[in-house]
Amino acid sequence: MRWFGFGFNSFAQICVPDKSEKEESGNAVGQEKVCVPVDLVNHRGRSKIRASWSRRASLFLDEDSCVRLAGFCASISSNESFSPVTVNTSGCQDAAISETHLTLALPGRIESWDLQSKDKTPSWSMEMTQSQNSDVNLPLVPGGYISSKPPIFRSLSSHLQAKSLALGGEHAVLLTAAGAVYTWGQGSHGQLGHGGLISEEEPRTVEALWGMTMRSVAAGGWHSVCVGDGGDLYVWGWNESGQLGLPSRGLRKASQQKSDQQAGERCGSFSTCPDEELHEEVFISIQAFPALVDVSPSCEISTVSCGSRHTAAVTTTGYLYTWGWGEYGQLGHQTTSSLDEPQCVEFFRNENLHVVDVVCGSWNTFTAAVKKEVLGLENVPELPPVSTGSELWTTC
Repeated sequence: MRWFGFGFNSFAQICVPDKSEKEESGNAVGQEKVCVPVDLVNHRGRSKIRASWSRRASLFLDEDSCVRLAGFCASISSNESFSPVTVNTSGCQDAAISETHLTLALPGRIESWDLQSKDKTPSWSMEMTQSQNSDVNLPLVPGGYISSKPPIFRSLSSHLQAKSLALGGEHAVLLTAAGAVYTWGQGSHGQLGHGGLISEEEPRTVEALWGMTMRSVAAGGWHSVCVGDGGDLYVWGWNESGQLGLPSRGLRKASQQKSDQQAGERCGSFSTCPDEELHEEVFISIQAFPALVDVSPSCEISTVSCGSRHTAAVTTTGYLYTWGWGEYGQLGHQTTSSLDEPQCVEFFRNENLHVVDVVCGSWNTFTAAVKKEVLGLENVPELPPVSTGSELWTTC
């Protein structure tokens, strides 16, 4: 399995320079924007990635499990960009990272380390029994969860029977063992999915999804996503950058202005030619309750992840789709375009790669993929050509 990264790279959280790379020019190392997926050569075998705005935590699961950090992490690293943290991470089973803390699920305990401190002891820790240790799924911990902001530990009622938890910018999305979805936190952009813009201090069930079994959840800066048992994708919250995959007025207006300019040049003025005017469209700024989005008509969704204002989904057939804000190349379409409809990332199809996982940082994206021949998938049907009519083309 190979991992790839693209998007925001100002802190070398995607492309980690070594001595030879620093001497070369024209490569992605040190670039602020990485628009073409880059192979993370240090990632081979079984591994996981967790990402925040300026950092990447890599959990290596083969042999002696350990965690390595890339990006803005010099305060706890022995080298400048990619190195083991100074704490002993041997045997680590899971990790979570934010801009302030790194949390590690270690044998018999969970530790949370302050990334802005040079203390040699964790800022928070919890002892666990063997049975608790085997069930850990960060940020969930026994009795509660680890927050991305102090106080680090937040309690959760045991009656929720939490299975997984996604933390957004100022809200949380919880999936129960029964497949129900609960949300709480800031609701000003409809990210809680309750039909209004009201915040909630305690977990509240998303009633629009009641009776449907969900299998995974994800949270962005101000939007939320979940995948149903049948592979359907549901979205809600803010759609300013098209991150819900619904029509965005801002993106369509910019696209129309460019079209008007081109049409004006053809017609001898900067106004739209009469026969080229567009029909009225319905735009979504805030979607305050779950909406079903068709990512690909013939494919089910297997996993999904959210950045601050972009979304990435993997289909059961191994294709990666992305949409939303693309200013740093985080959509992987080799441009800095933003999109308000899902589009297949052609890079992986062209490289004959079957995508198996995706993890979004705030402004970047990390994807795990395997060669199709390794999985015996050489004859998987190709997708039809993808329309790019609504893109805002701005090349890197």
